[in-house]
Amino acid sequence: MAEGVFIHNPGTQYDDDPATRYHFPKMYLKRALPIVGDNVLFYESGKKGGYTATARVESINPDPKDPTGHYYAIIAPRSYTPFSKNVPFRINGRLSNSFLDDGDGKVNRGKQVWAVRPISEEDYMKVVALAAVDVSELPRFDSVDFEVGEAVQEPFVFDSERKTVEVVLNKKVRARLFRERVISAYNKQCALTGMRLINGGGRAEVQAAHIKSVEHNGPDSVNNGIALSGTIHWMFDRGLLSLSDDYEILVSRKVNNTAEVGKLINKDRKAILPENQSDWPHLSYLEWHRAHHNFEAA
Repeated sequence: MAEGVFIHNPGTQYDDDPATRYHFPKMYLKRALPIVGDNVLFYESGKKGGYTATARVESINPDPKDPTGHYYAIIAPRSYTPFSKNVPFRINGRLSNSFLDDGDGKVNRGKQVWAVRPISEEDYMKVVALAAVDVSELPRFDSVDFEVGEAVQEPFVFDSERKTVEVVLNKKVRARLFRERVISAYNKQCALTGMRLINGGGRAEVQAAHIKSVEHNGPDSVNNGIALSGTIHWMFDRGLLSLSDDYEILVSRKVNNTAEVGKLINKDRKAILPENQSDWPHLSYLEWHRAHHNFEAA
């Protein structure tokens, strides 16, 4: 087993959903197989890209539609963990993944085009640690500025490298990473009411709701999340509100006062969506939400 990196870009031609599966051609099979049972980082290329999430690869299966040409890396349920901030390609001038180093600090262009690539355990742990929201919960390391294109820091000092990964990936921290990513995607605004309330400490009133619930193995991916104010979150979780595949706000027939609910939600009955289309609610999760609640619109 070994850690690895999967390249995933929004709008890819492949049948990817990083929270559940990664689609790749046969040419990468030998590189992907060692990662089974271990962790992988997702990387998005481009100036604003970087390492975006981590997950555990459960298995690799042939693509049923093209069993000799393409494969799926199946992501273990509840293992997908989005990072609150992308971790940059370089850290303090050095490549985050030393595997790409040509030996003189420059990028090996041949390896850079690999969509599936290895990463050392040490490099993997450093990337995951940098992705943490609250460094006070991690083994000790110096501060990092995510606002610049390249992280500036002193060398890591870990009390226990393995403990670092365990802490970042535990339930509490994973939930916070999910909340930060979803609320940031929606600009701290409730998708169904348009309200954007910020308290004196700068904390948003809005909450990060799962569309497919955690209890039913709904992933902590941004496109399985939606930013909702407290009351709307309560109604959404109980199937009193939902969304159509066109992101129209749906009110359930079970609501006994639809007129009052109509005063709360957006006047045009359309959800406010993130600027980045890849963060929009995935249609498969919306379909699950409606089916799970036996949803019938009023």
